Amino acid sequence: MSSDVVTDSADLSTDLQRHIGLSGAVLLVIGNVIGSGIFLTSGVMLQRMPYDSLLILAWIVGGVLALAGALTYAEMGAMFPRSGGLYLFLHEAYGPLPAFLFGWASLLVILTGQIGAIAIGFSEYFSYFFPYFASTHTLFRIPLVGDHTVVFTANKVTASVAILFLGALNYINARSSNHLNAVLTIAKIAGICALPVLAVFFSKAHPQWIPVIPRGMTGAASAFGVAMIAVLWAYDGWQYVPFAAGEIENPQKNIPKALSLGVALVVIIFVAVNLAYLHALTGAQMRGLIRVGEGSATALAGPMAGRLVSVAVLISTFGCCAAMMLVCTRLFFAMARKGVFPRSIGRVHKKYGTPYVAVVLTTVWAIGYAVSGSYEQLFTYVIFGGLLFAVLGGVALFVLRQKSPLQMRPYRVWGYPVVPCIFVAGTCLLVLNTLVERPLESFAGLGLILLGLPAFWYWHGSSSPKKGVVGG
Repeated sequence: MSSDVVTDSADLSTDLQRHIGLSGAVLLVIGNVIGSGIFLTSGVMLQRMPYDSLLILAWIVGGVLALAGALTYAEMGAMFPRSGGLYLFLHEAYGPLPAFLFGWASLLVILTGQIGAIAIGFSEYFSYFFPYFASTHTLFRIPLVGDHTVVFTANKVTASVAILFLGALNYINARSSNHLNAVLTIAKIAGICALPVLAVFFSKAHPQWIPVIPRGMTGAASAFGVAMIAVLWAYDGWQYVPFAAGEIENPQKNIPKALSLGVALVVIIFVAVNLAYLHALTGAQMRGLIRVGEGSATALAGPMAGRLVSVAVLISTFGCCAAMMLVCTRLFFAMARKGVFPRSIGRVHKKYGTPYVAVVLTTVWAIGYAVSGSYEQLFTYVIFGGLLFAVLGGVALFVLRQKSPLQMRPYRVWGYPVVPCIFVAGTCLLVLNTLVERPLESFAGLGLILLGLPAFWYWHGSSSPKKGVVGG
């Protein structure tokens, strides 16, 4: 492998090709957000908060919070139109250590683990059509220390192959990866929007809207707060788009537009789909139903419609996995260019123009999670830390306004300071809720993140930010 010095690390993305236009960036926002959450959470939410009006209110409030966050991140994304996203925002506002710890947590579990988990979700729906690849079909076992064993089930083959395919596509052709994400996102939007259309013509139930909070209901606030956790999980993903800013055309204008338009469209889709659920199934039928999307389609138009929704979920999970692969690799690439990850991760392939080492690292790590099945436990530990980084990202806007008042801002957040405060305050409430509800996991998550301190001192102390390289 040969290498040549080509660029200074101050510009983290000059070697990457800008091939994502406005429409592609909007689809990347939607593709990152719409995964399996919209198909799985509403029935569980009604189990804790059994009132139709509060269900829709929760999705609207969650959408407002997500839109406030998107507008907040849009200003910083336009200020720093380079690959890295939240990592760069934290670095510019607070310095290298908080930014590194965010990247460390993302590598350890947040992003790579999420890819592995989404791939496992994809494999579960894949086995609906191909039962041989079900999670109940054990291929072999690997004995470990004591009585512990690693069980390799057939669905893990599906998940690993899916991740490997997306990794290979990102390795050889980032443009094709973006095109695939666009096609999958359009397909998933079409499949999801079919539910509201069916509900208009074949309504089976009549939701109860008044009163919004029924008389005599106790614990409404706490039930609503628990439901909001599920809602915000479903909305999660919009914040990752600035990670790929180095490949977005005219990023100073297109990032704010993509975040605003993309999140607004997702809010409309999510509210419309939940209205369709309530016109397909009664509250009693929905309550506790996991695969509420499939159940609603079956109630509206029969078993064939239910199978078509299952196909839409397949497309949705695979598309979300593809979008996450794109942004995850760009974060690790940016950190390597800053000199706080091993320098080789910042290499760009001479022939393909892709961050190929970051792609390989992400692919291998994500497959490890898919095969081990340990993501769920680790993600529980890191939820608290992830929410803390979201709060730090929102506060970073205020810090940068004071720290760099003269820096060019192609876009200024609408409604400042109210809109950023809504995002920060809402996320802080989730931090407090997580701390109260899961104190052990919260502190364990902090411990997991703080394990990055020795790595930071080693990589950051042993070498200052160096020039990037291109390999091949």
